[in-house]
Amino acid sequence: MSRIGKKPVPVPKGVDVKIDGQTVSAKGPKGEMEFVVNELCLVKMDDGEVSVSPVDKSQNARAMWGMARTMVSNMFEGVSAGFTKKLELVGVGYRAQMKGKKLVLALGYSHDVEYDPPEGIEIKALKPTELEISGRDKQVVGEVAAKIRSFRPPEPYKGKGVKYAGEYIFRKEGKKK
Repeated sequence: MSRIGKKPVPVPKGVDVKIDGQTVSAKGPKGEMEFVVNELCLVKMDDGEVSVSPVDKSQNARAMWGMARTMVSNMFEGVSAGFTKKLELVGVGYRAQMKGKKLVLALGYSHDVEYDPPEGIEIKALKPTELEISGRDKQVVGEVAAKIRSFRPPEPYKGKGVKYAGEYIFRKEGKKK
């Protein structure tokens, strides 16, 4: 039994939810999102809560159950509050700045790295060494943060690079004489 799947998803205030067959759509202050639930799960709405249940007791149906419930929950949170990820740039001369919609990063290469964020994603350079990525889709926000981090991942000797805020970098000892 899925412990996550058993819990009904409460609909936040200010979010309109429509269920049409296997399609769940939500509209809130941050925009609209839609998710098509797998055929192995049933979705229904009762008094302000959306519940997901498996069609039968097969392994595949039980595997999709918790995932479908989490996707619906993330969709509700995304259209009401949104998701954010913070990145930190550690290193001498490492900087980030916005030029219009484009993110320009100075990461110690001979050239600046430019990145165009996808639709629905907002990037803010809070300080020259701090970035905040926000949007309504949790998966896309995480993907964008991982892509920016991949331009210069943190290295284990000095800890230089782009890292998530609060991420612990395992440090190695340098060469001995």
